[in-house]
Amino acid sequence: MSSKNKSVQLSVSGLSAQILPDGMSPDGYVLEIGGAEQSHLDLGDPSFIFYEYLRRIGNVIDLLAAPGDPLRVAHLGAGALTLVRYVQVTRPGSPQIAVDIERELPSLVLDALPLPAGSRCQVLVEDARAALPALTPALGAAPQAIILDIFSGWSAPEHLADEGFYREMKEVLDAEGALIINVGDDAGLSFFTAQARSLLNVFEHLWCLAPTVMLDGKHAGNLVLVASHHELTADLKTALIGQGPHPASALDTWQVQELIDELS
Repeated sequence: MSSKNKSVQLSVSGLSAQILPDGMSPDGYVLEIGGAEQSHLDLGDPSFIFYEYLRRIGNVIDLLAAPGDPLRVAHLGAGALTLVRYVQVTRPGSPQIAVDIERELPSLVLDALPLPAGSRCQVLVEDARAALPALTPALGAAPQAIILDIFSGWSAPEHLADEGFYREMKEVLDAEGALIINVGDDAGLSFFTAQARSLLNVFEHLWCLAPTVMLDGKHAGNLVLVASHHELTADLKTALIGQGPHPASALDTWQVQELIDELS
């Protein structure tokens, strides 16, 4: 068995994790956890992002600083380090930290799928909330982006889905930075609605990026929430919608409030 087909048992969840060829390209791989695809990456082109919600997060990252400028990024939920790789190849030398509670997972990923040359990424095995005090020391200054990618509906750990956690992340985040959250939810979007309400209590502005079809609340899927002190201007909205994946929607703070009122 090659290292790219190695399977490990995760000690916290008890699930099996393995890396397999994606069957689409010679350099494409998927990370499977519990038999379900969790991450995808292309070793030949780490700037390529296959999953739609990750592509939307990448689009936000692209807006946070001038093209090519280093960015301090904290990833809560490491997966296959897809976005770590994206940041490195689009913003070389960026200091990053990836946090995951599963001790075996980063070792599996890094052994089979090494990071691009020059990567400055510290890996921390820790609970996401407990790891917050370590982010700034690891990055050398407050993170300009915190990416939270651990939610899967109401099965999310309670201590990571409450308003207090968002307030703690706001205290850690750079004043000009953004908290970017992937919210996976079932039809009805009740978990998404609860998280959006909590974030609106903490941050001045909250954007939502999603496939247009998700906004009627009738479908399961992923929506991206972006919390910051900056409004989603018409120019930014046009840019994010234009970057796709299509059909794409980008909601500003008032539209997010209207959406969760409609879904409630």
